[in-house]
Amino acid sequence: MAVTLIVGALAVVFDTTIVSVALNDLAKDLDAPLSTIQWVSTGYLLAVFVTIPLAGWAQSRLGGRRLWIAALGVFLLGSILTALAWDPTSLIVFRIVQGGAGGIMMPLMATLLMQAAQGRNIGKVMAIITVPTALGPILGPVLGGLILHLADWRWLFFVNIPFCVVGALLARRNLPDDRPAPDRPRARLDTVGLLLLCPGFAALVHGLSQVEGSAGFADAKVLVPLIGGLVLVGGFTARALTRTTGALVNVRLFRHRAVASSATLLLLGGISLYGSMLLLPLYFQRVRGEDALGAGLLLIPQGVGALLARGLAGAYTDRVGPRGVAFAAFAFVAAATVPFAYVTADTSEALLMAALFVRGIALGAAMIAPMGAAYVGLEHGEIPDASIITRVAQQLGGAVGIAVLAVILQHSTGGAHTPGALADGFGTAFWWSVALTAVAVPLCLLLPSLPEPAATAATDAADAATDDADADATADAADSEAAAKA
Repeated sequence: MAVTLIVGALAVVFDTTIVSVALNDLAKDLDAPLSTIQWVSTGYLLAVFVTIPLAGWAQSRLGGRRLWIAALGVFLLGSILTALAWDPTSLIVFRIVQGGAGGIMMPLMATLLMQAAQGRNIGKVMAIITVPTALGPILGPVLGGLILHLADWRWLFFVNIPFCVVGALLARRNLPDDRPAPDRPRARLDTVGLLLLCPGFAALVHGLSQVEGSAGFADAKVLVPLIGGLVLVGGFTARALTRTTGALVNVRLFRHRAVASSATLLLLGGISLYGSMLLLPLYFQRVRGEDALGAGLLLIPQGVGALLARGLAGAYTDRVGPRGVAFAAFAFVAAATVPFAYVTADTSEALLMAALFVRGIALGAAMIAPMGAAYVGLEHGEIPDASIITRVAQQLGGAVGIAVLAVILQHSTGGAHTPGALADGFGTAFWWSVALTAVAVPLCLLLPSLPEPAATAATDAADAATDDADADATADAADSEAAAKA
């Protein structure tokens, strides 16, 4: 089941990381300004945020297997149409189609695996779920650079076809048929919540995406959507808290300390992960003079570290609990970022590669531990909402991290033209990245320490009840035998 879901999810992850290195080539080939082509990524991200909250409701209506296959089919259609795009507008529209399907798939993957695991071995399950996100930063930029070097940009999207086709075939064979029974009441869509939450998230992400290249957070292009998004999300939250059932996302889960602390740490982890993904390639390109492929190759150690950390982090999360793993992981992420705060134009590449490798190991653990903690003690029906909350927190953290560090980088490198001056500006931005990561370290103490999975507890209780019943039956039999003898 894990392999089946990973094959399909790789299409979404590769699609995101491949396109990130191709914006300049797309702008040249389509004869469009970079500000327009930027919407190829921004539109995709907005579509993801619009559909993430719909994953739980759609699963309750269709069942996990049918929803996964349908989302893969839409993503496949979007990939083919994107590869056949004839101008910037069509390219952006078809990327939005892809983003809508991707927004459903990523939280659904976590939900299906966690429901199948029934609360057991949460750390190991999280290690499986993070395989696509660990492979994406390793192979995506390199694969994108190779495709652009050897073929046309359209092959950036044709490469998704085998993942989608094979993923759908495997899903049809391996995923359980969990469609709802015909006589079961159908879940009603929270239409008002949908009209509040989805545009609210989209407005927040759009506002954050406008920070780079503008006057910062004080610009009207940033402030208006940010304030509007906060009002809409706040309205949804207030309304959802008054509903015991039927809300688009069950925000009452934030009353669980594990869910609230996990979402906070994933928000900060997203800032650290995606913020650095903005700074690191730009440093290698603007200061060291690397091209897109060269920068992607230099980032491989961080991805390898994240990939290698999965099994170890998952095992220790199950053994000692997510609190200790997350505390050590976030501390090491901050420490491994410090060398980049001292970068110059001549800093040893070997030193930077070693720091990236350690940083990757820590980042892998920093994502697994909080994600696993979010599901501790939850009922089967609460898992889809927890998957949505954690996914939104991580993605929103990424948008915040990119926006904040983009503004800092603009101010710190403004007027710098020499490699040395640019390196000093990047050093200032990396110091801010260290500080934002360090904030998360003490918050890790709010995570559970050594939790007992809900399913295990329930099983133990059932076993105890069975033992009691057997004991009672034995006693009754003994009493009957004694009476017969008398």
